[in-house]
This record gives sequence, structure tokens and C-alpha cells, in this order.
Amino acid sequence: YQRELAENGLTQSMSRKGNCLDNASMESFFGILKSECFYGEKFNSVEELEKTVKEYIHYYNHERIKVKLKGLSP
Repeated sequence: YQRELAENGLTQSMSRKGNCLDNASMESFFGILKSECFYGEKFNSVEELEKTVKEYIHYYNHERIKVKLKGLSP
């Protein structure tokens, strides 16, 4: 697994033992992604899923209203 990561230019990331807060931001994002993008959806191919995720990430980063920005989009 680690060799495959290295061969593909990826870096493995793991949180510290016993510290769930290390990954809180990503856990939050994936929870929102699942609830807003995946639930109730069926994808006909991996390509369709990849396209949907890329479009959602763009929406999330550029258009989605953010509470921490007092109701504004980024």
C-alpha cells in the first residue's frame, strides 16, 4: 500500500493515536458531502461519480453559503 502511494506521488496521512481532532475538518466535509451529494443518488459509472464529486467540490469552495462567513458565499 505504501509503495503504491509513493509510486503515484501520494503522501499518506494519519492522525495521532487517540486524537480524533486531527481529522475533524475532513470528517466534517465528508459528512456534508455525503448528505448533500450522495444520499438518494445512484451513479451509473465511476466516471459519473468522479464528475459529481468534482462539481460538488467546486460548488462547496466557490458558491455554497457558509455560516462562518455570516451567510455569504466565499
